[in-house]
Amino acid sequence: MRGLFITGTDTAAGKTILSAALLAAMVRHGKPVRAHKPVVTGVDESAPDWPADHVLLGSIARMRAEDVSPLRYPAAASPHLAASLAGESIDPAGLLARARAAAEPDHTLIVEGVGGLLVPLAGGYTVADFACELGLGLLIAARAGLGTINHTLLTLHAARAYGLRVHAVVLTPWPAAPSDVELSNRETIASLGEVEVATLDTLENADLEGLARAGERLPWRRWLAA
Repeated sequence: MRGLFITGTDTAAGKTILSAALLAAMVRHGKPVRAHKPVVTGVDESAPDWPADHVLLGSIARMRAEDVSPLRYPAAASPHLAASLAGESIDPAGLLARARAAAEPDHTLIVEGVGGLLVPLAGGYTVADFACELGLGLLIAARAGLGTINHTLLTLHAARAYGLRVHAVVLTPWPAAPSDVELSNRETIASLGEVEVATLDTLENADLEGLARAGERLPWRRWLAA
């Protein structure tokens, strides 16, 4: 399986935008891609300028939204709770089988996680457990501003404790004129976390060209080859 697993330091840390930018850049360069998000929660709460996660990723990867995310729940909650509120339960083996089925020969698979690494998907089965079983290299989407150092270093610690291969942290949205705090955060995370830190430009909406331009500035070819 060839691809990348995108996690975040928290909910709304930029996972979907990073995933979309990577997919858009790959598509622009003629690379066959697939997208997968095991569970979507809060499906009725999309921002005006941004479609629901599975809809956006599906539109870029030229897939049906329901094939990107087979499990979708209305409650904006962690997957195990959102499923319970809908009268269902999530089977880890089924999650893994669907993710593996999403991969196709000669395609790059971009898998977007749910929340952060320690979010429970089902009972004690976390996003980190799911990422470990897939075995893809990890990108961590993180905020650029105040508070991100602690959240990002904790996520790095958790990822490495699980044995995940961390390729980079991606700070987003990264402003055209970053502040002293944002510049220091980038340097501090790189130094203390001993990790590559990239940045993803600010994107105001789901325009495909804008996503592709932002994604092209990321070294995704090197990450895929690592």
